[in-house]
Amino acid sequence: MNLDSPRILVLNAGYEPLGLASVKRAVVLVMNGTAEVVEESGEYLRTPSTPYPIPSIIRLKRLVRRPPGRLALNRRNILRRDAYTCQYCGKRGGDLTVDHVLPKSRGGRSIWENLVTACRPCNLKKKNRTPEEAGMRLARRPVAPRHSLLLVADLPHLPETWRMYLPEVDQHR
Repeated sequence: MNLDSPRILVLNAGYEPLGLASVKRAVVLVMNGTAEVVEESGEYLRTPSTPYPIPSIIRLKRLVRRPPGRLALNRRNILRRDAYTCQYCGKRGGDLTVDHVLPKSRGGRSIWENLVTACRPCNLKKKNRTPEEAGMRLARRPVAPRHSLLLVADLPHLPETWRMYLPEVDQHR
């Protein structure tokens, strides 16, 4: 078991998702009284003296104020939002790029609502045109993601116990 991999859901004091923590970090937060265990994973951390239950979800005891606003607009977050899937042909993984739906040369801006994940062949096919002009269709209209969607975008399996804290995730998986 990799103790440094992000596997524990961290909730704010008001039960809204804040992020993911490693097993090591989550156990330290619980042991020093900064957080409490909301759900256990059923796994144990073996120590020389006693087994310690590994949490699945922890909640911070003090409210962490997040500045209002959107997530960082960058290539990684666009790929995560689109689940590493070409929004034109549906190909997953591989050599993916970020495409401007309305090309920059025609006034398209670099905003969430104008950027999508595209495989190289689709990006080359689309060229300097809109999807309609290129005879291509978008699988989904691009929108700014919710923070909790990107928290779990890279996880291959979403623990069932997390679903009640991440209700909008089910709509996008």
